[in-house]
Amino acid sequence: MHNQRKAEHLRVTLEEDVRFRGVTTGFEHYRFIHQALPEISLEEIDLSTSLLGKRLRAPLLISAMTGGTPQASIINRHLARAAQIHGLAMGVGSQRTGLEERETVDTYRVRDVAPDILLLANLGAVQLNHGYGVEHCRRAVEMIAADALVLHLNPLQEALQPGGDTDFRRLLSKIEVVCRALPVPVVVKEVGWGISETVARQLAAVGVAAIDVAGAGGTSWSEVEAHCAAEARVRRIATDFAEWGIPTAESLIRARRGAPHTPLIASGGIRTGLEVAKALALGAAAAGIATPFLRPATISVEAVSEEIDIILKELRIAMFCVGAATVDQLKDTPFLERVG
Repeated sequence: MHNQRKAEHLRVTLEEDVRFRGVTTGFEHYRFIHQALPEISLEEIDLSTSLLGKRLRAPLLISAMTGGTPQASIINRHLARAAQIHGLAMGVGSQRTGLEERETVDTYRVRDVAPDILLLANLGAVQLNHGYGVEHCRRAVEMIAADALVLHLNPLQEALQPGGDTDFRRLLSKIEVVCRALPVPVVVKEVGWGISETVARQLAAVGVAAIDVAGAGGTSWSEVEAHCAAEARVRRIATDFAEWGIPTAESLIRARRGAPHTPLIASGGIRTGLEVAKALALGAAAAGIATPFLRPATISVEAVSEEIDIILKELRIAMFCVGAATVDQLKDTPFLERVG
């Protein structure tokens, strides 16, 4: 059942237009102030940074997309090999299927082709209310030899899915237990509707190692669920939530207010290196990108690598033209302004 749904989600994401309607990431409201005399060389720009205790050659996370199906296995391995080549971080899709259907485990495993990357395991936080505990979290991490665990929050998606898991009571205290007990860092992320200031403050208070805001403006999972729905009434309800969510740029700013000392990952509709640069300038430790890599990942490692090359080149050029030689210099640059 789970992998049927995963296969359908993958098909819809590849074949249908499932972008947000009327909601953008908000990055278009920010503009860098061009510095005609940057006083640095393009060649000297250093993109390297640290995230969750590991060194990355660039502040980029290939965000969690898939797992549990034969096509997912091909996609994950192409993504992982490209991440290894470029020294990036990568997350896999939700591993609930891997825990419950052992024959699917290999669709998540990529360590053999990506021995050095920062690799993130992934489970739905709501499963902590459905019999999952620290042991399941540990098994998810061990399954793929991950460096960290992502617990994702997706209340709207669950509410829109027929038979979705919608009991989100007392999850915060259970997340805290996992943070304390797990031997690797715990990241909490949304799946595309954003993290508010209040939620960021709550998560920071219980000890999460990083927060991925995963804001609105990219792939809309209400649109995905609308395409997947068999019943007209379910489609109608899902479509009515097409404009729900906190735009990514806004979510990043709100989360930073709520959790000023917690590393933030900006994801949700980020498509270009220029948008990565804006996210970093607004205070993100790294940016997560998913959809732009999905179609290339169905083709080859080279196709993914080419997309990464373009994004990193754009990031370098943006940094060059504001005189930021390092990621730390780009963070909080005075040369980003809000427009419109």
